[in-house]
Amino acid sequence: MNIEIANRLVNLRKSNGLSQEALAEKLGISRQAVSKWERAEASPDTDNLILLARLYQVSLDELLRTEEEIPVPESKETPWGEIGEEDAAAGNSTPQNDIPQSLSPQSSMSQSSMSQSDMTTSGSVPGSGGDTDRMEEKQEDSPAGADGIHMKDKDGSEVHVGWDGIYVEEAKKSDDCAYEKSSIYINGKKHGMGRAAAYGRVSVFFLIILLYLLAGFLFGAWHPTWIIFLLIPLWHSFTEAVRRRNPHIFAYPVLAALLFLCLGFFFGAWHPGWVIFLTVPFYYTTVSFLTGKPEE
Repeated sequence: MNIEIANRLVNLRKSNGLSQEALAEKLGISRQAVSKWERAEASPDTDNLILLARLYQVSLDELLRTEEEIPVPESKETPWGEIGEEDAAAGNSTPQNDIPQSLSPQSSMSQSSMSQSDMTTSGSVPGSGGDTDRMEEKQEDSPAGADGIHMKDKDGSEVHVGWDGIYVEEAKKSDDCAYEKSSIYINGKKHGMGRAAAYGRVSVFFLIILLYLLAGFLFGAWHPTWIIFLLIPLWHSFTEAVRRRNPHIFAYPVLAALLFLCLGFFFGAWHPGWVIFLTVPFYYTTVSFLTGKPEE
């Protein structure tokens, strides 16, 4: 991304009264993607360029206009070996001192020896502790501040941890991942729970309240109908457990309390209904055994 184009994107966004979050919402991408465009660290794809041009009511030519000259590729130099063959055919000998040091056989051998020596000394040979050295270097090059933690590896991979989420960019892979609150973005596209899940939780909450009010006003069953409010954390934890594929998240103790109250209020079985609470540790032990995951 050209810095001139990046600055134009910033000016167009501000002139249209949009924040980075608002623009990201309109395009259906993450705020980090917009931020990288405006810092000239990444370029919008074709679809996003068209959307930006329509949103700002400008042409693509105006959006991508730049004053920088297009670099002209330099003529390919003749390989050294071909020069040597031409000189040899012409009967001319090339002095040893005229050979560039980087192409000299002795230089290549010395550089190879130095490289092997450096690899052995630094421990970068597989199995010699090079991973530990690289981790230490990463930590030294990973500044942390009030805005979060920003880490960058030698291969160009980046990890940004901030108040608004986590952004991961793999240099060796094509997918960029960002985790913002309840949303997941892959290559700038929103995935995961998003607003639909949030609306679903709110809908369940109001549905429970509506049922409780109907039972109270129509049938006078204010008690013990209030126990249906325990369904709210049960539904929330159940959907999270399914989404994250982790049964530990399910609020089984709340379910045990709900069953105990139902046995007591409707059947008078307070005893031995309390035995149901003994199944709580059994549930988590069984889940840990079956999934191989410890309790969070």
